[in-house]
Amino acid sequence: MRDAACGSAAQVTRRASMQSYLTIRALADPAYRPDAFALYAYFRWLDDEVDEHLATAAECAALVARERQLLEAAAGDTPLPGFGACRQERLLVGLLRCPDGTPRGDAAGARLALASMLDVMAFDATRRGRSVTAAELDDYTHTLAVAVTEALHHCIGHGTGSPHDASRYVAVTGAHVAHMLRDLRRDVVDGYVNVPAEILAAGVSPDEPDSAAFRAWVRERVDLARGCFGAGRAYLARLDSARCRLAGHAYIARFEWVLDAIEREGYRLRERYPERSSLRGGLAIGSAALRSAAAARDLHPVGGR
Repeated sequence: MRDAACGSAAQVTRRASMQSYLTIRALADPAYRPDAFALYAYFRWLDDEVDEHLATAAECAALVARERQLLEAAAGDTPLPGFGACRQERLLVGLLRCPDGTPRGDAAGARLALASMLDVMAFDATRRGRSVTAAELDDYTHTLAVAVTEALHHCIGHGTGSPHDASRYVAVTGAHVAHMLRDLRRDVVDGYVNVPAEILAAGVSPDEPDSAAFRAWVRERVDLARGCFGAGRAYLARLDSARCRLAGHAYIARFEWVLDAIEREGYRLRERYPERSSLRGGLAIGSAALRSAAAARDLHPVGGR
């Protein structure tokens, strides 16, 4: 059953993100490759349900509440009523329980990643159509960074040394800042405004993407992401797992490419950035990841904590 679920999750990953699929195939620990595909497929399903398939905030909140309940039950040794009805929920259970139904002893990172992603989905479920504060957006970004970082460490270099200080989530924080800039104009159409309420109140609007005030705000966000990536490279250099370091640099390069494009265009945001999905874009990102890893290794020799 686990092999079948893994095969299905791998197909979902491949259809949704070839880069993620190839990263998992190349870099995930063989024993944790099924978990990597399961985490991606489960997160993809949740995101699609909240963003596209459920009609109301109440329906989204009910789904998140159900998944929290399942997460808590699966993390313990209590019975799972209704288990088996949903393929995606079987993925969650498999991340936390052994095939014989007993709790897995190696699932702490996966559990934190899942709990954090449910927090992300809970926020998404309630913010459509309303403005949100800078503090709310910062908390949202941090929570997503926890989810992604813990999933990465669970699946790549599982159990190897990694710092647990303030730098642990900074690379993914920068990536999410870049991600929100990349999708900002499309997200506004869908009812998600990733510009803080305080900025909107000052008269800076995504409806005027060419205005000097809006471009100045975009530049501040680009600079923030760049700073996060610099600190993130220093963090990655302290990881014991070479494969985990490379995966982290690939993740940074994927979003640093977006920052480069925004800068080249005078901090004017586009609706779409399709180049990143092209073969040329993929090769450029891969090359940038290798350069990033080499530069970080030279500046921060591995092993210094």
